[in-house]
Amino acid sequence: MNDQRLQSPAAARNRQPILEVLQAVLPVRARVLEVASGSGEHAVHFAGAMPGWTWQPSDPNPHARGSIEAWREHSGLANLHAPLALDVTTLCPAEQLDAMVAINLLHIAPWAVGEALLDCAGQRLPSGGVLFLYGPFTREGRHTSPSNAAFDADLRQRDPRFGIRDLATVAEAAAERDLVLERVVEMPANNLSLILRRA
Repeated sequence: MNDQRLQSPAAARNRQPILEVLQAVLPVRARVLEVASGSGEHAVHFAGAMPGWTWQPSDPNPHARGSIEAWREHSGLANLHAPLALDVTTLCPAEQLDAMVAINLLHIAPWAVGEALLDCAGQRLPSGGVLFLYGPFTREGRHTSPSNAAFDADLRQRDPRFGIRDLATVAEAAAERDLVLERVVEMPANNLSLILRRA
């Protein structure tokens, strides 16, 4: 049988620090939708660590979904669901959620995707529900490191619609959808975790 499991060095490095932030802000029992799950390594790690979390991975890319499903089958975790073919610009799932998670998404997608994600969170999260965002961000229009500045330039060369987003821009767009920026956590490799909570 072909092993479709993809492996990401970045996911291997950041999955534990991200898990620790999620454990601090989510209840021990929660229904979580992960948007753009990529390889599926985060989903397996989080669902394995927290059996009370019902983890719903998703990705619009069929290659990524193949990897997620392969990781799911390999793990045998009952609380990790089969991946959804989800594009938040066209569909927001109707099921009840306690939290939404998007890791390393906003900078490698058009801002319209970020706005659609915020729309979905504003519509589907209950009062007190959490939208967790992770990745590089600028602060007051300034990069937090030279490596982030170089990364941003590379992203914009690949696609002018891509690029590292400013923290204030994200917070303002979230506030328009009743999502309050509750906490910003400094993470390894010049990344941030943003905790947005539904008012």
